[in-house]
Amino acid sequence: MTRLALFDLDHTLLPIDSDHEWGEYLVRTGAVDAAAFKRANDDFYAQYQAGTLDPVEYLEFALGTLARFPRATLDAMHAQFMREVIEPAILPQALALLRQHQDAGDVVAIVTATNRFVTAPIAAALGVTHLIAAVPEQDDSGRPTGKLRGVPTSGAGKVTHTHAWLAALGTPLESFESSHFYSDSHNDIPLLSVVTHPVATNPNAALSAHAALHGWPTLQLFND
Repeated sequence: MTRLALFDLDHTLLPIDSDHEWGEYLVRTGAVDAAAFKRANDDFYAQYQAGTLDPVEYLEFALGTLARFPRATLDAMHAQFMREVIEPAILPQALALLRQHQDAGDVVAIVTATNRFVTAPIAAALGVTHLIAAVPEQDDSGRPTGKLRGVPTSGAGKVTHTHAWLAALGTPLESFESSHFYSDSHNDIPLLSVVTHPVATNPNAALSAHAALHGWPTLQLFND
């Protein structure tokens, strides 16, 4: 039987938060008003860390920023972001963990709350075909409208989207011999709780405590 391996992205496979770093990149390159954007971006990040973030409010803030630019400009910006920020953050130990599951023939997917515009090139750079991420609404030219399609891919939404993705593949979760989910955050406890092998990976304090209480293994990929 086939096995399933799911991975969160930020602070799990990457030692950074790609969503927050994208905002920092926009500030650094002068693409947005530095003071106003950085203040909002930092506030949302603090809410995420505290588990109080309204995901729709945040995503439509982030997607509204994307809507300011033509698609070709966005793609050029993201290519620079990949070179300067993401590629140096792709570390061999994360690639080795992914390859371990891929070489075993497991179905591998990244399940992230960050939007697909930011994360699709990152998943490709990591060699992962399947990506579950927040989907920006787009117009006919491929330009984001600033709105979110469907429900967020965060918290319990990760469970909903994972089940929908697996149903589309014709392989419901219970059909797998085993299922892993690697995550750093207590925000992902809903999905960690429905797989057969939850792994607290580079866990924050809240997830570390929850993992210890429930006997979940802990994996430290990074030193930070």
